[in-house]
Amino acid sequence: MAELEALRNARHGDPFAWLGPHEVAEGLVLRAFVPDAERLFVLPADGGAPIALTQRDAAGIFEDLLPKRRMPFGYRLRAENAGGVWELEDAYRFGETLGPLDDHLLVEGTHRRLHERLGAHLVVHEGMEGTRFAVWAPNAKRVSVVGDFNAWDGRRHPMRKRLDSGLWEIFVPRLGAGAAYKYEILGADGQVQPLKADPFGRAAQLRPATASLVEAEADFPWDDADFLARRDVANSARAPIAIYELHAPSWRRHPDGRFYSWDELVTALVPYVAWMGFSHIELMPVMEHPLDESWGYQPIGLHAPTARMGDAAGLKRFIQACHAQGLGVILDWVPAHFPQDRHGLIRFDGHTLYEHPDPKRGFHKGWGTATFDFGRREVAAFLASNALYWTQEFHADGLRVDAVSTMVHLDHGRAPGDWTPNEEGGTENHEAVAFLRQVNALVAEEAPGAAVFAEEATSWPGVTHAPEDGGLGFQFKWNMGWMNDTLRYIALDPLHRRWHHNLVTFGMVYAFSEKFVLPLSHDEVVHGKGSLLGRLPGDDWQRFATLRAYYGFMYGHPGKKLLFMGGEFAQWREWSEARELDWWLLQFPPHQGVQTLVRELNHLYRTIPALHARDADYEGFRWIDADDAEHSTFSWLRMDGEGGPPVAVLCNLTPVPRFHLRFGLPQAGVWREVLNTDATGFGGSGLGNLGRVVAEALPAHGMPASAIVVLPPLATIYLMPESVDDGEGEDHADQP
Repeated sequence: MAELEALRNARHGDPFAWLGPHEVAEGLVLRAFVPDAERLFVLPADGGAPIALTQRDAAGIFEDLLPKRRMPFGYRLRAENAGGVWELEDAYRFGETLGPLDDHLLVEGTHRRLHERLGAHLVVHEGMEGTRFAVWAPNAKRVSVVGDFNAWDGRRHPMRKRLDSGLWEIFVPRLGAGAAYKYEILGADGQVQPLKADPFGRAAQLRPATASLVEAEADFPWDDADFLARRDVANSARAPIAIYELHAPSWRRHPDGRFYSWDELVTALVPYVAWMGFSHIELMPVMEHPLDESWGYQPIGLHAPTARMGDAAGLKRFIQACHAQGLGVILDWVPAHFPQDRHGLIRFDGHTLYEHPDPKRGFHKGWGTATFDFGRREVAAFLASNALYWTQEFHADGLRVDAVSTMVHLDHGRAPGDWTPNEEGGTENHEAVAFLRQVNALVAEEAPGAAVFAEEATSWPGVTHAPEDGGLGFQFKWNMGWMNDTLRYIALDPLHRRWHHNLVTFGMVYAFSEKFVLPLSHDEVVHGKGSLLGRLPGDDWQRFATLRAYYGFMYGHPGKKLLFMGGEFAQWREWSEARELDWWLLQFPPHQGVQTLVRELNHLYRTIPALHARDADYEGFRWIDADDAEHSTFSWLRMDGEGGPPVAVLCNLTPVPRFHLRFGLPQAGVWREVLNTDATGFGGSGLGNLGRVVAEALPAHGMPASAIVVLPPLATIYLMPESVDDGEGEDHADQP
């Protein structure tokens, strides 16, 4: 019989139509498939005598017609063979776990809670504890859930196909947390695909193992309501946002090379970042990924926190601890592409599904990765739901979207002939644009106060503008142009900087076209670029002085701040994910000095409104002198836009002290030197203005007053009117 043949060969497309109990006029037809069983008995829930079923096929298929008076609405099965006896639950006696609304919303692309409905979830279904599995595989002929619990045998738990939506589901009774599983998929061509990890799996095995794990889903005792209520202000363009970018597996390591767990980072990392004065931690991707060297940017398990650091509850405890210290948490998020590992999303059900079917759009040669099909509604819903998963279930305060440029530009990073134009013949990916707008709107609605950051490396217009104004709807954009230009500038020999003055000044031409973050990120200290300190010219003294001056320049420049770990104490070596940071350098005064400076910069940035309140507004900035290429000096004013006291930022980026330069200022009187990166406490020479300068009513640079200021070599100084309370004297706690 065809049904038996299909079951025997694990090719039955609708096992629920044949297996399990089925009422007929004469009673109840009960069919079961238990491979390796030679005899099978039904054990009624009422404790009645076992009922022997007739073996229909030697593969382990049994069937019988049971009289109505013996209908076992609740039952177990007992199997026997020459090797022994075992009991099991019949998954095919249970009804559906999904509803028609799930089918409709998935196909429509508007399901916001796919992460709650698909994947593996511990539930009580029809009075029985177990695990509900659901997966999207519309091109499959058959999908089975396999794992240790069924000997990885696809014949034992083939799933129910829900018509029209491409969803498959099954409830496996008595299966609990920790079970390893994958999906075995029979493609439309009749070929069994490589076993697939769960796209919605909430936990995964530690590499090199690749199975998904059933997660113990318990309500987490969140205690951060007050923090969440305030984060719309903390994440606003008027807030002092200073981000510590972090690769959690390599911030610290145990002596034997083991990773710190999330709980260990709660003790070691969170107090340190708070002590340093940063406002946010940005975690490089914590989603499960097979290759350490990808740093998480080629994720397989978009819903699974990496097993390297512990479980999901550990990550939640870490985020809660950050919130308790007043730190926001931004998660790097990678919706642009995914790796081609056989157990991942690539050709998930035997066809292009998550990736675009056009290989020129669905594959990125430069990265060797597949790119998502943003125009397919189900794929867009999968990714949008994932964004909500991290912001809602993990209370993430923001997402930093990686590689936006490759999403919105069809040709970005692709050679001629390797990309397909849009319908109008252009390079814009309209589907990706619509997707990004959708995600940004969803996060704003469903996770109030959470911010979404774009890593966008081109001049795409309106990244941080509202969609109704033609924008993408992000809150902030990384200023890659500022980063590239200024790093090029400080890497030059000071003798040559006068000829490249515009590398520093050009950024102000577009500084307020978007809401920018100034990123000194991990990408700038890898792949042979060396560390920030290591790429600078001159002897060691000049290198440390230049780095301090550059940090002072950065914190005085409009834009939110981001610094990659290790940069705060001037790590010499290029960063590697394979080892911890070189914390031993902090025994040396120059490194201590840089760390002290970064801490002081964070303090000033946080406490002086003029340095942060108008980071994204023209009214917060005015050049004093942008044209002093001869001396390689730069000077400007920062203002809070509310009439508060301004800050004059003066930079000398040569090793020659400047004793006689006059700078215009908005008012006469005493101006205090609130920062001098050449101070001895930061490792400098101690040259300066003895703490203050006096401005005369002598116009200069278009301002009514001016002062002669001593600019130390390779240094940045901040001046403020003397009456200002900049927080000096605040008790700075000892390092944790």
